[in-house]
Amino acid sequence: MNGLKLSLNVKLGQQLTMTPQLQQAIRLLQMPVLELSTQIEQALAENVMLEREEPAESAPEVEEPAVISGESDETNLWNEHAGSTARSDNWSDDSRRPELADRSDETLREHLLWQLEMEHFSPREVVIGQSLVDSINEDGYLTESLDEIHQSLIGEAEFTDQEVAQTLTKVQALDPAGIGARDLAECIGIQLRLLDKQVPGRDAACRVAESYLDLVAEQDYSALQRQLSISAEELDMALALVRACHPRPGSAIQSSTAEYIIPDVYVRKQDGKWIVEVNRSIAPRLKVNQTYAEMLHSSGGHDDLRTQLQEARWLVRSLEIRHDTVLKVAMSIVERQVDFLEHGEEAMKPMVLRDIADEIAMHESTVSRVTSNKYMHTTRGVFELKYFFSSQLAASDGSEQSSTAIRAKIRRLIGAENPQKPLSDSKIVTLLTEEGIKIARRTIAKYRESLKIPPSSERRQRPAR
Repeated sequence: MNGLKLSLNVKLGQQLTMTPQLQQAIRLLQMPVLELSTQIEQALAENVMLEREEPAESAPEVEEPAVISGESDETNLWNEHAGSTARSDNWSDDSRRPELADRSDETLREHLLWQLEMEHFSPREVVIGQSLVDSINEDGYLTESLDEIHQSLIGEAEFTDQEVAQTLTKVQALDPAGIGARDLAECIGIQLRLLDKQVPGRDAACRVAESYLDLVAEQDYSALQRQLSISAEELDMALALVRACHPRPGSAIQSSTAEYIIPDVYVRKQDGKWIVEVNRSIAPRLKVNQTYAEMLHSSGGHDDLRTQLQEARWLVRSLEIRHDTVLKVAMSIVERQVDFLEHGEEAMKPMVLRDIADEIAMHESTVSRVTSNKYMHTTRGVFELKYFFSSQLAASDGSEQSSTAIRAKIRRLIGAENPQKPLSDSKIVTLLTEEGIKIARRTIAKYRESLKIPPSSERRQRPAR
C-alpha cells in the first residue's frame, strides 16, 4: 500500500442541460403545421388543464400582421391570395370556400372492372375481361400473352382464342385511351385510331406508330419522311399527333389522394409594403383553464393535476415561442429577398443560415429547425423556407450572386436557344461572363444537371426538312 495517496480535486465547467420545457419547445419548432395541429388536439384530449382560446364572437379573429419597411394601419383579412385557407369560416361567397381534397381511392383495376359492368360486355366476355384486367399493370400495359391468359381460362366454359382476342379489343376501347396494349407502338396506335378519320395526319401518324417509332426517337425526320412518302407539312402534323399520345395511360388513374401543402406563413404586398403573417388558423390557440388552476391553487394534494397544470403552461409557452420564432425568421427572409418577391428567381440574393441567425440573435440550428418542412405562401407561389437559402458566387463588379439566380439565368438562356444550335456549357459561361458573372464550365454543368436539362448534344433537334 506504499505510495497510495488520496486527493480531492474540484473542477469548474459548463454543461447545457436540456430541460423538458426546452425539449418540448424544440420539438414543436420542428413540426409542420398539420403535425402541430394533431399534437395540439391530442394535448387537448389528454390534459384537462388546457382549453381552446376562442376568438371573440363580435368579429373574426385577426392577427396583427408584421410589416416590412413600415407599419400598416389595416388589419383586414387577407382576401387576395390566401384568404380562403387562412382565416375564419364566415365565407362571404362560394368562390372563397376551401377546396375539398379528392378522397377517391379508385385503382386502375377497379376503374376497368367497373367499366366491364357498365359497358356492353356479354357474361362470357366479362369473365375473359376480368382475367385481362388482372394482367394489366399500373402503366396500363398487358403483361401476359393472350396464350397465357387463355390457359388460365381452360376449364371455364371452354373459351376460344378468338373470344380472348375479341374481348381484348373491347377492353382496349375502355378508358383511359391506350389501355391493354402489349407495347408502346400498340398503345399509341390505339389512341390514334380513336381519333376521327378526318383529322389531318391521322393515317400517317398510325403508320409512324406501327413501324417507325425508332426513327422518331432518333429524330431522323428526313428518313421518316422518305419512308412515309409524305410532305414535310404532313409529317409535322403526324408527329404532333404521335407526341400528343400518352405513353403510360394507366398513370392517368391515380389511386392515391392529393396531398395539400398548408402554408405556415403568408406574405403579401399592401400599400407598397410587404406584410408577413403566421398561419394560426389550422392549429387552435390554447390557454390554461383558469377555473381549474385556481381551484387547484386553493387546495392541497392532486399531484397528477398539478403535473398537468405545469405541462399545460409549458405547452402554451412553447407554442408562443414557436409562433414568435417562425415570424422572426420569416420577416428576416422576406426583408432580404424583397427583390425575389418583386422580380423573380433571377433577383434572388445569396443567403445562408448564419445571415438569419445573426440578425435575429439565434443559433443556426434553431433557424434550420424553423425552415425545415415549413412553407411560405407568396404572390409567386408556395415555397419551402429552405428554398430562399443558397450559396453565393462572385460577380465581376464585386457583388454576389446566389446559386438560385444563376440557375434561373441558365434556364432562361437555354429556353431561348435555337433548338437546332443549342448552347454548349462553354457558350453559357461566355454569356454569363458578359452579364458580369464569373462561373466555371463545370459549375454550369452541375447546375444544368440539377435542373434536369440534358447537354447540348441531346437537346439538338434535327430539321424536319
